[in-house]
Amino acid sequence: MKIPDLMKRRHLVEQKLDAKQALAVAEAYLSENRVAEALEFLTKAGADDRLREVRQAAIEAGDVFLVRDVSHRLREEPRAEEWRSVADAADAAGKALYAIEARRLGDALN
Repeated sequence: MKIPDLMKRRHLVEQKLDAKQALAVAEAYLSENRVAEALEFLTKAGADDRLREVRQAAIEAGDVFLVRDVSHRLREEPRAEEWRSVADAADAAGKALYAIEARRLGDALN
C-alpha cells in the first residue's frame, strides 16, 4: 500500500477502518520509517503486538517520548527498569535530555 496524501490521511484518521485496512496503512508508514504517523493506524487496528514491537524499538533507541506515547496507547505504564534502559540507550546515542527525562520517569516509580 502507498502512503496516503495529507487529505486522504485526514479522512482515514476520521473514518472507521477495519483492522486489516488500518494495519496496511500503518505498515506503509513504518516501511518509510514514519513511526509517529503509523501509531494512529496501529491503534485503530488494535495491533497491540505491533505497538509493543514499536515500543521496544523506541526503548532501544532511547526515544523517551515515543515510549511514552506508545505506552499510553497500550495503556501499559513502562516499568522502572524499562525507563532505565531508555536512559542508557539515550546516553549511548548522545541524547542527554532524553536520558534525563527517562531517569526522572523511572525514579518516580521507585
